[in-house]
Amino acid sequence: MDNFKFHNPVKIIFGKDTIREIGSEIHSHDISKVLILMGSGSVKKNGVYEQVIDSLEKYGIDFIEQWGVTPNPVLSHAEETLEIARSEKVQAILAVGGGSVIDEAKAIAAGYYAPDIWSIFEKTYKPTNALPLFTVLTISATASEINSFGVLTNDTENKKWSFGSKYSYPKVSIIDPSVQKFLPINQTINGGVDTLSHIMEFYFMGENEESTLAINEALMRTVIKSIDELVADPLNYDWRANLAWCSSLALQGITGVSMGGGEFACHRIEHAISALHPTVAHAEGLSIVFPAWIEYVNSLKPHIFERWAKNVWEADSVEAGIEKMKEKFKFWGAPVSLSEFNIEADEFEGIAENALLIGEVGKIKELNKQDIINILNIAQ
Repeated sequence: MDNFKFHNPVKIIFGKDTIREIGSEIHSHDISKVLILMGSGSVKKNGVYEQVIDSLEKYGIDFIEQWGVTPNPVLSHAEETLEIARSEKVQAILAVGGGSVIDEAKAIAAGYYAPDIWSIFEKTYKPTNALPLFTVLTISATASEINSFGVLTNDTENKKWSFGSKYSYPKVSIIDPSVQKFLPINQTINGGVDTLSHIMEFYFMGENEESTLAINEALMRTVIKSIDELVADPLNYDWRANLAWCSSLALQGITGVSMGGGEFACHRIEHAISALHPTVAHAEGLSIVFPAWIEYVNSLKPHIFERWAKNVWEADSVEAGIEKMKEKFKFWGAPVSLSEFNIEADEFEGIAENALLIGEVGKIKELNKQDIINILNIAQ
């Protein structure tokens, strides 16, 4: 194994009836005023909003609310929210929602001390501070509740880019899997696909890191089993809890130990797709791109892809593993082709160019424009 550094400072409070602890946690950081960032309003239907507000009021924490974060969060909304945060002189951001809400909250928290938010994503400004961030998670998928990364779409320039900073880790994240039983099943499936993708992006970089590879295989098998069980019984708390914890572990650092920073080519291609087609959910794009990418590059590292096929999918070849994965995605109701979103071949060049805007794509194989077009053709 290569040398590595591992550090994750996020305090996780996990389990049933834990949301009401958020007020105590924020109060313990001597914070008396927060901006609560939320999405479209589902937190008012599942009881999360009421629990959060009751907890804040119990500890005398003042708050202002900002709604309207979209599934692919956009720069214009983040900038609007940042102005409110500054004018109201809030001391912290409280993100209540899924990964999109938390990602935008990270951009706002870091942007509070930056010349502008987008400079952080363009890497022309490196954050030196950020507002404290707290989260109450309602959808397990991105692991944004436990890592330092955020994704935002510049909705004027059609750029969906990411950033990471040691200042962007949440202080405390509360994960109550019981509130996720209210999710539409497609959102649960999307969370599972996103989780699998995060694990695979590190796994395929492996060589002889047996401990990390074994952890990742166990997590992938558990995610697959969890989604199968939740498709059959969406109210099963134990499988909700298993999926939620797998999702957090998938991108909190442990799955990437000694894995060379991961192979995020599929994420980059997907970001280009959903930047140009915002109605495509992030995980939907990944469920389409990942099988095609594996088909395109697996011959460059056959031992690790064959291991994946055998140990995760019980398949005797990479080709059979890909087919089992696609069949499982279809069974869950996840898309496996671009044609399902009416994305045609005449758009592939533009998607490829968008993916390459911020530099090289891919480590197992550095992908040029034609490579990306070839992968998109496989995914068609």
